[in-house]
Amino acid sequence: MRKHLLPGSVAALLAATGLASAQQQPSPADTASVQSGSFSLTTGADYSTGKYGGTSSTDILYVPLTGAYEMDKWLFKVTVPYIMVTGPGNVVRGIGIIKSKKAGPRTTQSGVGDVVAGVTRNLIDVTGSGTLVDLTGKVKFGTADAGKALGTGENDYGAQIDLTQRVTSALSAFGTFGYKIIGSPSGAQLKNVFFGEAGAAVKLSEGSRLGAIFHASQAPSPVSGPERDVTAYLTQELSERWKLQIYGDHGFANGSPDWGGGAMASFRF
Repeated sequence: MRKHLLPGSVAALLAATGLASAQQQPSPADTASVQSGSFSLTTGADYSTGKYGGTSSTDILYVPLTGAYEMDKWLFKVTVPYIMVTGPGNVVRGIGIIKSKKAGPRTTQSGVGDVVAGVTRNLIDVTGSGTLVDLTGKVKFGTADAGKALGTGENDYGAQIDLTQRVTSALSAFGTFGYKIIGSPSGAQLKNVFFGEAGAAVKLSEGSRLGAIFHASQAPSPVSGPERDVTAYLTQELSERWKLQIYGDHGFANGSPDWGGGAMASFRF
């Protein structure tokens, strides 16, 4: 099972989602605890800013709390986030500019974000060759206040397959391919998208990894562009139970924020 802290695809699924990874093989001690079931909590803060093809910046602070339960080949996750958005009110995180929302003066809105639930099943785990294949299904519930532009107010559904391959004792490569069904509020004309990620991670020392991820997605909104961004991250195991990750992100398309970054900490019980 892939070990990760980044909140999803850092660009979109901070998701909550889903979605980027430190790509670490579990140790024998980890494997024993996973077989009997292990629970972890992850939280932190993600900040991003961008114009998304408009004339005024939208700044987003995203603070997720994720509970994860892993047993044998299964991983169950639920993320409940707090979100604060400062901008003209026509940008939704993970979507970009929404056609049904008009830009206005910059204001700050905040509240509970969209709750995300996911289930991952490990399909292939070949220890000798270092090959991992996971299949994940996710539901994003439209719990964020659409009137404040904290979300669309609609549910989204996604599925993705993740592949990790150990190249050397210190280097791993990984990729993701998925599809997301996006709920569209009245007048927004949002459409479903394919998305993918590719990256690599290098082991710096025991418990420390440096990695980079390229994320791309089709444009979900007719007035916003596709997502294209690169994330660099550092993961450090502080102890058997604590893990810390810091990262920075740069977007190259109107569907992505211009810049972003954050830190996540995880505790395994």
